[in-house]
Amino acid sequence: MHIGFLTSEYPHDNLKPSGGLGTSIKNLAVGLSNSGVKVTVFVAYQNQDDIYNDQEVKIVSIKAVKHAVFGWYNERKRIQKIIQKEIDKESIQLIEAPDWTGISAFMKFTVPIVIRLNGSDAYFCKLDGRTQKFKNFVLEKTALTSAQEVVSVSTFTGELTKKIFSLKHHIKTIHNGIDANQFSPIETHINEGQLLYFGTIIRKKGVLELAEAFNLVVIKNEKASLLLLGKDAIDVFTKTSTIELFYNLLTPEAKTRVKHIKEVPYHEIKNYIIKANIVVLPSFAEAFPMTWLETLAMKKALVSSNIGWANELMVDNKTGFTVNPKNHEEFAERIIELLNDKQLCESFGKAGRQRVIEKFSAEKITNQNIEFYKAVINK
Repeated sequence: MHIGFLTSEYPHDNLKPSGGLGTSIKNLAVGLSNSGVKVTVFVAYQNQDDIYNDQEVKIVSIKAVKHAVFGWYNERKRIQKIIQKEIDKESIQLIEAPDWTGISAFMKFTVPIVIRLNGSDAYFCKLDGRTQKFKNFVLEKTALTSAQEVVSVSTFTGELTKKIFSLKHHIKTIHNGIDANQFSPIETHINEGQLLYFGTIIRKKGVLELAEAFNLVVIKNEKASLLLLGKDAIDVFTKTSTIELFYNLLTPEAKTRVKHIKEVPYHEIKNYIIKANIVVLPSFAEAFPMTWLETLAMKKALVSSNIGWANELMVDNKTGFTVNPKNHEEFAERIIELLNDKQLCESFGKAGRQRVIEKFSAEKITNQNIEFYKAVINK
């Protein structure tokens, strides 16, 4: 079996910076390759044309090209030709693409196209309560309606996306997986009182709510500190820096206990996770976040949001606490409870890793995907 992935991001030193979407694609691609499936990843809109090999996965970097007219359409058709040539040459049997901004819209191949729902722009706009650009809606709907199959990383995301676009597809759920061996806990010094947030500094991930909750935490815990790990983003509503908005919400005392590191190589993130006392991820908009899986796999107590997808990943009061991020008082109380109870942190951490191994291990998720691909190809 030979599977192809079309994406605009993938974690590799020679490609543009990648986020959670790229990580989830890489985890699946490597898992498939380790199971004997041939994998080619087409990474579009890059700085150069090139080919790399990464853990037996073939990466085809496709340089972005500007067009005089109808740039978005002509560029898609150009990428389509590059991929189709590889399909013919290497006998690729299926192409998978994410839903974000309809990257596969207006592309046609001689093999089936599968779209995996990791959270479209329309999906995140719905969760954020903001209006989507009409062009993005058209591109995403065009891509989804022309796909042979649609699969979702969470049931919540699948159901909401189906409603937003009035899709007729049966949407299968296959959660994201993680290599629990790669993200395994190690004995090290824990930074007592340190809370860790990692991911883009952006409103939809609840960072502004985290500022309000942290103000309450520092009042009751003199050792509490907060490390923010991730690049800043321009806020969609105020058009200003989100990290500036975050700092403006902090009390003078809370400001002295916050540190922000803009960017860290992906392979170093687990070093920060393992040293943190507690991980805090109060997101309003996710599909099935890799950051949460990485946290649980490393036996860290997690205080997260309780929205939609969270109930498919977390078990409240077992793998951590799930709280509505807008309830600043309760969010702060749960953090304080964990800071004051080392045994509870350890209990949550142990249960979280066990859940990852039982439900979301790379091996289990890879096998589910292989069976899914076989069914699509045979159909």
